[in-house]
Amino acid sequence: MSGGVVAPVRRPLIEGNKTYHQITEDLCSPTEKSPNRAWIIAFIVAVSVLAFGLFCICWTIWMGIGSWGSNRTIGWAYDITNFVWWIGIGHAGTLISAILMLFRQRWRTGVNRAAEAMTIFAVICAALFPVIHVGRVWIVFYFLPYPNTRGSLWPNFNSPLLWDVFAISTYFSVSLLFWYTGLVPDFASIRNRASGLRKKIYNSLSFGWTGSAKHWQRWESLSLVLAGLSTPLVLSVHTIVSFDFATSVIPGWHTTIFPPYFVAGAIFSGFAMVQTLMVITRKVLNLQEYITIEHIESMNKVILVTGTIVGVAYLTELFIAWYSGYVYEQFAFFNRAMGVYWWSYFGMMACNVISPQIFWVKKFRRSVFVTFFMSIFVNIGMWFERFVIIATTLARDYLPSSWSYYRPTWVEIGIFIGTIGLFFTLYMIFTRVAPVVAIAEVKHILKLGGDQYIGENAHHHHHESRSAAHHNHSEHH
Repeated sequence: MSGGVVAPVRRPLIEGNKTYHQITEDLCSPTEKSPNRAWIIAFIVAVSVLAFGLFCICWTIWMGIGSWGSNRTIGWAYDITNFVWWIGIGHAGTLISAILMLFRQRWRTGVNRAAEAMTIFAVICAALFPVIHVGRVWIVFYFLPYPNTRGSLWPNFNSPLLWDVFAISTYFSVSLLFWYTGLVPDFASIRNRASGLRKKIYNSLSFGWTGSAKHWQRWESLSLVLAGLSTPLVLSVHTIVSFDFATSVIPGWHTTIFPPYFVAGAIFSGFAMVQTLMVITRKVLNLQEYITIEHIESMNKVILVTGTIVGVAYLTELFIAWYSGYVYEQFAFFNRAMGVYWWSYFGMMACNVISPQIFWVKKFRRSVFVTFFMSIFVNIGMWFERFVIIATTLARDYLPSSWSYYRPTWVEIGIFIGTIGLFFTLYMIFTRVAPVVAIAEVKHILKLGGDQYIGENAHHHHHESRSAAHHNHSEHH
């Protein structure tokens, strides 16, 4: 692959005329230096928010689910909304790692490591919600189908809750393995620069990696196998999450468009979260030469495509509700747009369908400020989408006597904010212990993506090297 031909229109993916040593120096140094003041303040804020979230979780367990705003009509509310939102955010990591790796997309190298880490942290945040939502947290292991002495009490394989257990656990374990495999050569790079206890720790983490040809060959093979395993997971995990709704008989949920529409929405929100993190990370850790405007523009193109797919899905739902002639289905969608939760529906439409269309303009696609603003906007919209699907649909069922309205309590809001604190706490610890950009993979594409080899400076570089060769040849004669 490293000997491939690069089209002259390609812009460089690594800037600053880097050598292999400079790449190691730039990407290892954030893990070796003391954290700066900005990192310390951000970390304290994240941990404080996490602490409040833990307090709210303890409050829920002690006081019971009655401390939430859920009621008999709207039994799934904030918790399942947040669960689906976090699972969706976790999707971009696997997509960048697996699918773009199989398609040999070189621009993934700048963002794949952080995106994979984000996947794992998002899945941890997501898994919290079904566990707490059960109510009796101490018997949550009843979910798992294992030989037991509880007689006829056995997991119900027809229950989407059990499907979620399998989906999340499989997704988490494969993502963790994929992420860690990529880290092994980089841990070895840090080990070679370290001393004392730090050297021993990184030596254990890198499994005694020596960088021999055999190690690289096995590493490449394993990466390819894991990419192949992860690709179906990208599609299956959110499909199973969509079955939580689609397999029911509730109008507005019982629809076959849910699986593809959920997967597109997950990739959409996942890429938006990657953009949020990468724009901050490249600034704070000074990685603008590795996470370039090219990377940002490529991700914005994916956001534009998936946002448009989600928009088509929304319009298809509305059309099918009208075309079906089924009055309950029609009412469900009329109620979403014109009912008591109209604000969430129009918030969803504005954030998810209308706002990403700004990325048709190249100037906005390549603007860091617009990208950062839009990435947050998209994730607000995707949260609204999950809320619209769950709360709005359940609030108005077949019996007007059981119609209800849902308001989250401070406990639910606290748990959600706490998971955001958990996510950023884990991410910030990750930036201190591992290179945020994959060193080995960036070196792999240096001669295909470095600005001294392609782009505007490349011509001068080759011209100079040719002149030098000609000069040496003349001297020899």
